[in-house]
Amino acid sequence: MFQIIIKIFLLIIISAIITPFIRKLAFVLGAVDNPNARRVNKKPMPTIGGLGIFVAFSIGEFILLRNQFPTHELFSILLAESAIILTGLVDDILELKPRQKMLGIFVAALIIYFLAGIKMSEITLPWVGTLQLGWWWSLPLTIFWILALTNAVNLIDGLDGLATGVSMISLVTMGIVGFFFLQNAQVYVPIACIMLAACLLGFLPYNFHPAKIFLGDTGALYIGFMISVLSLKGLKNVTFITLLVPIIILGVPITDTVYAMIRRKLNKKPISEADKHHLHHQLMKMGLTHRQTVLAIYGLSLIFAFVSLLMLAAPKWGVWLLIIGLAFALEIFVETIGLLGERYKPLLHLFQKNIEKMGRKDPEVSVHHLEDKKTHNKKRHQ
Repeated sequence: MFQIIIKIFLLIIISAIITPFIRKLAFVLGAVDNPNARRVNKKPMPTIGGLGIFVAFSIGEFILLRNQFPTHELFSILLAESAIILTGLVDDILELKPRQKMLGIFVAALIIYFLAGIKMSEITLPWVGTLQLGWWWSLPLTIFWILALTNAVNLIDGLDGLATGVSMISLVTMGIVGFFFLQNAQVYVPIACIMLAACLLGFLPYNFHPAKIFLGDTGALYIGFMISVLSLKGLKNVTFITLLVPIIILGVPITDTVYAMIRRKLNKKPISEADKHHLHHQLMKMGLTHRQTVLAIYGLSLIFAFVSLLMLAAPKWGVWLLIIGLAFALEIFVETIGLLGERYKPLLHLFQKNIEKMGRKDPEVSVHHLEDKKTHNKKRHQ
């Protein structure tokens, strides 16, 4: 175990060393993000930072910690990773359409399902029991899981260091969950989670505000894809709780994605159409600086991570209380920052109406002066 820890620390250094070379390569390839109405950067910024993370992680898998991973699965996942990296590279250089990017992710997901054999095969639901999913349910659920989580991380990549830090927190939490809570998970799954988090940590100094290089779609798609695959590997035979845990761990990108879809639907806009009303945009509109916004979302990610760990340690009734409490707090937060717009604030409006009603129902207090009381007593005695 000590050797594994040393090699994981070595991955941080390798990632930090590789990144400057990837930055130079980005300029050579023309993978540069130019300022526009949707961007927060004020000058041309090299992208494809995720390529360095991919290279560093591959060095860890195939050289430093090769004996920790099964051969067939390792090469199958590498093929899927390559499909994602290629999709991201082409998008960062030439800019693909949303459907073309989805096709690349879909191909990688099929490789994971059919070649790597990583899939949801059964699920245990409360009051129902264990359900064998079968091919007709297993395939679409697995593909949906990979597509959803990959795009969730990609959508949150809007500020310097945001997706990198949030993903790092999620991966470390997944590693802790895998080591201490999921008894049926293979040891190499949490090791892979910590390895990828180490690669992100080596990249973060170059990506944190003011950034010297962006993740690009190469990095955002790759990180989201790997998180989806690693979480799926630990969820091969899932219970209701273990299914919720990775969803809550990734609460920030998933929340931002779900509310973005709802917001665009309410505004009658295509779901794939970009806007400037994401979580980080709204926090900055409230007056937070670039760094403050990123750190605030890091804090939010840590809260989600802590709740996910509590869920695994809590009794069943405690789990339901945590779910209800988290959903209520999340809705209040979303309404407060206006994630769905200024008009959508049903809970806050309800609280406001109740407070106003309580104010109107306050009893009137009559004040009798002492002199009036004495005069009244005199008249009564006369």
